Amino acid sequence: MGKTTLAGQLNDVGLDFDIAVKQATVTQQRRPATAIDRDIEKPGVARANRAVSTDEPEGKKEYVGKFKDYSVMQQHILFWDRDNDGQIYPWDTYVGFRELGFNIFFSLLAVLVINLNFSYPTRLAHSWLPDPWFRVYVDSVHKAKHGSDSGTYDMEGRFTPQSFENIFSKYDMDRDGALSLKETFSMMAGHRCAADPFGWGAAFFEFGTTWLLVQRDGKIFKEDLRGVYDGSIFWRIRDARKTKAGWNQGFGLGGDGLFGATKVA
Repeated sequence: MGKTTLAGQLNDVGLDFDIAVKQATVTQQRRPATAIDRDIEKPGVARANRAVSTDEPEGKKEYVGKFKDYSVMQQHILFWDRDNDGQIYPWDTYVGFRELGFNIFFSLLAVLVINLNFSYPTRLAHSWLPDPWFRVYVDSVHKAKHGSDSGTYDMEGRFTPQSFENIFSKYDMDRDGALSLKETFSMMAGHRCAADPFGWGAAFFEFGTTWLLVQRDGKIFKEDLRGVYDGSIFWRIRDARKTKAGWNQGFGLGGDGLFGATKVA
């Protein structure tokens, strides 16, 4: 039986502990997901190879089966490992972004952001010397985890359901299962760590790119974001762009505009 406390007034379910207090108003404004254990077993325990949600408590089984030997953070970048050699060259990054629908300018920007910044952290698992080709190494991508992120990936690249569900519990103000652009910026601001300009910039690039790829009706929907975390949506986008109908989400990716590229042949 829950206490009659401020926390109890704020929660949808009875709890025997407080999740909000008077002197920290931010705890009243951003409430963690408290009832997801009804759908997800032990949501606080990180999953090594599956991204799960209350809608997909086991993840996409076919996708999980295909990539079960890779962590979720590794799955997130496998789309860019063109020849499955465990190394992502700048050219691989460029080609992958072009296949997702981005134009030449944005794809080159992605190369600079990703390979220049994340090559050396992943290289450290192999050598102290920087990689002359600026490759990102798949086996050690967990070393590229940065501050000011959502915390959904743990430090070893696993997927933590509680942290993922907290994104929507705390920032989806209208409870429609999606983040508007304003809510997305609020979420990024809410996760900022002090004195972490690199993390701020990385988060902006990552969620900005996510917005350009998957937004529908001005919002990022929960299952689409889950697909970004495990990388499954990247394959869907590429396959959709090969069809006559194309990929009908995102912003400006259908033609030769500021972000868009021509359809994949």
